[in-house]
Amino acid sequence: MSDFQREPFIDLAGGRIRCRRCQAMSIRRGEQCKKAALKTKRVCAFHGGKSTGPRTKAGKARLVQALTVHGGETRAMLREYSETVAYLRELEDVAWALGIMTGTRTRGPKPKNYRPVSTLEAAKRWIATDALGLRRKNKLG
Repeated sequence: MSDFQREPFIDLAGGRIRCRRCQAMSIRRGEQCKKAALKTKRVCAFHGGKSTGPRTKAGKARLVQALTVHGGETRAMLREYSETVAYLRELEDVAWALGIMTGTRTRGPKPKNYRPVSTLEAAKRWIATDALGLRRKNKLG
C-alpha cells in the first residue's frame, strides 16, 4: 500500500467538473475512496471531512482522557486489565510456591505491576495481604 500512488483529483458529471478526490484508503482492498473531498478538506464527509473536533474545554478534556491507539479501549480499562493480569500472574506464582500447580507456566510478557512470588514465605505474605483486601481493588469476574 505504500507504493500506491493516490490520485489527487476526480472528474465528475461526465468530465465537466474536476475536484479534489478523497484521500482515505480502504483497509480491506487497499484502494483510494472514490468520492470527492469536501472543499478545503482532504477527505469526504463519510471519512470525517465534516468533523470539527472538540470545541469546548470539557470536550477536549474528554478526548484526552479517552484517546488510545486503537480507540476501542480507554486508559482506565487498559490499566484495570493490566492490574488483573498481574494479580492472576502473582496468584499463579503463589500456587507454584505452595506446590498446588505443576506442568508448564504461563508464557508471555510479564505485566507492568507484576511482583514475582518465588519463596514459600513470600507466598504466605502474599496470601495474608490478599486476605486483608490490600491486593485486589476490584473483584474478578
